[in-house]
Amino acid sequence: MPRVLFICFYCVSLILAAQSESIEIRRANGQIQIDGDPTDGSWTLADSAFNFTQNFPTDSLLAKAQTVAKILYDDDNIYVLGVMYNLPDTRKYVTPSLRRDFRGAANDSFSVVLDPFSDRTNAFLFGVNPFGVMREALITNGGTGVGSFSLDWDNKWYAKAKQFDDYWVVEMAIPFKTLRFNEGADSWLVNFYRVDSEYAERSTWSPIKRTFPIFNLATTKKLNWDTPTKKPGTNVSVIPYIATNSQRDFEENTGDDFSPAAGFDLKYAVTPGLNLDVTVNPDFSQVEVDQQVTNLDRFEIFFPERRQFFLENADLFSSFGTRTTRPFFSRRIGIAIDTLTGQNVQNQIPVGARLSGKLSDDLRIGVLSMQAAGDDAIGLPSYNYSMVSLQQKVFSRSNVNFFAVNKQTFESKSEFDTTSLNAYNRTFGFEYRLASKNNAWNGKAFYHRTAGPQNMDDPFAAGVILNYDIQKWSVDVFSQMVGTGFNPEVGFVRRNDIRQLATTIQYLWFPARGGIQSHGPAFDFDMLGNDEFGFLDWDYNLQYVIDFRNTSNFFMRLRRQYTYLFDSFDPSGTGGVELAADTDYTNFQIIARYESDQRKKFFYELNTRSGQYFNGDRINLQGSIGYRYQPLGFTSIDFAYNSIILPAPYTTTSLYLIGPRFDFTFSRNIFWTTFVQYNSQIENLNINTRFQWRFKPVSDIFLVYTDNYFADHEGGFMIGQPRTRALTFKVTYWLNL
Repeated sequence: MPRVLFICFYCVSLILAAQSESIEIRRANGQIQIDGDPTDGSWTLADSAFNFTQNFPTDSLLAKAQTVAKILYDDDNIYVLGVMYNLPDTRKYVTPSLRRDFRGAANDSFSVVLDPFSDRTNAFLFGVNPFGVMREALITNGGTGVGSFSLDWDNKWYAKAKQFDDYWVVEMAIPFKTLRFNEGADSWLVNFYRVDSEYAERSTWSPIKRTFPIFNLATTKKLNWDTPTKKPGTNVSVIPYIATNSQRDFEENTGDDFSPAAGFDLKYAVTPGLNLDVTVNPDFSQVEVDQQVTNLDRFEIFFPERRQFFLENADLFSSFGTRTTRPFFSRRIGIAIDTLTGQNVQNQIPVGARLSGKLSDDLRIGVLSMQAAGDDAIGLPSYNYSMVSLQQKVFSRSNVNFFAVNKQTFESKSEFDTTSLNAYNRTFGFEYRLASKNNAWNGKAFYHRTAGPQNMDDPFAAGVILNYDIQKWSVDVFSQMVGTGFNPEVGFVRRNDIRQLATTIQYLWFPARGGIQSHGPAFDFDMLGNDEFGFLDWDYNLQYVIDFRNTSNFFMRLRRQYTYLFDSFDPSGTGGVELAADTDYTNFQIIARYESDQRKKFFYELNTRSGQYFNGDRINLQGSIGYRYQPLGFTSIDFAYNSIILPAPYTTTSLYLIGPRFDFTFSRNIFWTTFVQYNSQIENLNINTRFQWRFKPVSDIFLVYTDNYFADHEGGFMIGQPRTRALTFKVTYWLNL
């Protein structure tokens, strides 16, 4: 009978010539049990979204694996039902583990995207896989790229999934208090999408071009309310924590026994669209450690923000500038530099607050203030970090943005070293962000400026980013200027005193048959220099990209590059003899990457960047190899090998970075991860193991152990004396008032 029903449904779907441009959300006529049962009487009254179309491998056909989605509401929740049909056949579903916040092609999943302000710029995403594993995400900047999709956001909602012979079902209950929206709205925007591993297919209710991310917001459809939305009542959540930890620094012979700590976060919905977050004595000890890299670069490496407090509406604060020139970088808060050793050290935050969200349908605001404690041991005064940003929507999906950042101490200048620390530092600027209605044009133009106690020359950064993307052609243009005196102390600036121009042009073919989904050539160049030295760096590249229908992909680039050293530099990364300043090098490199079919239990990714290297040669191989024992978890190993071959007297060396990872999910609520990282460049072995029990929604118990050892690889790998060690126990609880 299920097969007969499926065949009938599929035939009717093919006959229908058009799909509705909207779906109505109606009030449920009774209580809905979140049990994965689609026969609940209330669902018979719900409007339906059907006729899902492919986003991958094509974007012009109805999906092989069809889906029907329904949506209802009551006083407290929005309810979503997804019924995911399969072609009549016995099959198994794919998931890497039972860990929350899955992503990628190695998952079967169903997701709903809600845009309560109908601005096609920001949205909430809620997804579930056939094993009942949940994920929630924030979509920003119109969903125009990978960086506009964040799974780090966490909130309270409920879901259940069930598997049947020829289909599987998801039921969700999303509390109104979890969302941000305005009262009195007659409509929102919505989309539903599905990832199906059996057919290597991605499909959506509202069609999305295959060259765009599946979470793109340009074509979302209307969600019409049968009555205007209402304020969900008092919306206050308190998330207290208690923790105890023991730390030991064996190099400095310092440490402490188990020391207790306590604090809390508070979330208060000032309006349904505007949220106030307050944190008192926050503790981030449960945050997963950064993945180490072999640093053969002359500049600082960027690591993303992982701390939960900074994540909701993070685009209002962290999306200004470019990846290499950011006027605000939240990881500067809570981390200080020991001016004697140059090492990063933790800087306690007694209190902080953020106000963020919508003031109206077209105006967003973000206000942040964090107070960091002083540290007498390193001569650091107490600093206040504050930021305000405004975002005004213009035209269909574009916006104009203004921001101001202030870092300031109120302590007397006599109490700290003013030669290495400033009493204040300020950054301000504006941006215009372009997103055309059809998503063919995207980009931004920006101007930023800094101010401090010293009068610096050219304390500004300015730039333009423009992307044009149609079915087969893609063109990217990037240009920026960073002045000598541009110094945002709460930002991230890779290089000062530069002018940069970069362009990429790509063409793709989409074969109708065969194993290749798309392939094509590209050409790009990147030029960087300044008035004093002329060209500092340039490269031009010929490349070819192949995406396969089985989700694997291949990329290859032939690069010619030029590097001018305005400072001396050791290319071996080991502290050896340095190349002299005012010397230049022109090299040829091969860059390639292959990523295997991630749906398979054994999966891998291989990368290389090999060829001429300054005045010598470099052989590089890096990647990741993993095995999935579904659904309990996976084991993987990240690795990087660099053989640096330089003429005497410069250092010839081999550098290794090896990172085994063990990820076990005993259930949807109990997780254990162990991450080992051996880095020969810094002669360090790091062990981080974390146990997490989610005993209630967004309420957790953590046990985290971290160890660092000296590791001498000369004459064979050998673990030496311990460097640092820490053990943390932490309990958090989400309480709705």
